[in-house]
Amino acid sequence: MKLCMFSPREPFLERGWPGRIDGDRVIQLAAQTLQAFFTGGGQAREHAEHPLADVVFRAPVLHPPSVRLFDEAGDFVFANPAAIKAVDDDPGVPEAEQLERVAAIVGADGAIGGFTPLVEWVAPQLRGAKQRDFALTLGPVVTTPDEGMPPGVDW
Repeated sequence: MKLCMFSPREPFLERGWPGRIDGDRVIQLAAQTLQAFFTGGGQAREHAEHPLADVVFRAPVLHPPSVRLFDEAGDFVFANPAAIKAVDDDPGVPEAEQLERVAAIVGADGAIGGFTPLVEWVAPQLRGAKQRDFALTLGPVVTTPDEGMPPGVDW
């Protein structure tokens, strides 16, 4: 299943609605957020349908309780959960570099609810922790494990 947070272009909603992508349309789900959808067991009633061309994607997880960035050895650092941005949002620092990653969205009982692209923005011109603390782009689509693992991911 492919999930997202979206807003119709008119009227635009800052937070958006959770939805399930089906072909060239998004079906609105009866949950406040994708976080609520995942922690509620991954089930929700379906509501209105919207053509993909008529929606704007938002970040799939708005306020995660934590963000951990792992390296290949399995070590991790905590990232700033308040720095989550949608794909079309400006990272806020000119000339920032992008480090592309795959994010796992953890759902109920610690199970993996899905995977989504994550871009860690790095600004070498800033000092210390500020080099990496300002923006993480997440999304726009969360792919559930029943669709298969992302290429190159072996968890």
